[in-house]
Amino acid sequence: MKKIIPILIAILICFGVGCTASYFQSEAILNWYPTLDKPSFTPPDMAFPIAWSLIYLCMGISIGLIWHMWTIRRQMIIRLFGFQLLFNFTWSIFFFYLRSPLLGFANILVLDVLVVYYMIESYPVKKSSAYLFVPYLLWLILATYLNGYILMYN
Repeated sequence: MKKIIPILIAILICFGVGCTASYFQSEAILNWYPTLDKPSFTPPDMAFPIAWSLIYLCMGISIGLIWHMWTIRRQMIIRLFGFQLLFNFTWSIFFFYLRSPLLGFANILVLDVLVVYYMIESYPVKKSSAYLFVPYLLWLILATYLNGYILMYN
């Protein structure tokens, strides 16, 4: 039970960040985002909440597995997780709320680096924690491309 509590708390934090971000982006998703020129393989709107739900679940489990471990790297990995979660949140603010693909693109490039760095740092401590970030990284690669495309063509 002691191992489950940190995982549940971490999952709730991730979903809380996601829900808060969705509050700030909802108006732009309805009125601004549909007007943008996007690549033909942009996922349908219904794919985004499904993908993010899976990603937030995996993220929470990932850091929850490390949270209860007592290693020297634990604190650094938790801080790194917090930074990437902050950049995850601020991307929604920059891209959707401020309607700035440029700020969003700069933000997502930093986020990409933070996610890869988290995976590298967590791998020696708990391999499954790093692997749980693979769906997130794959989605971010797509999101980075979409953000870059929107920046270039709008």
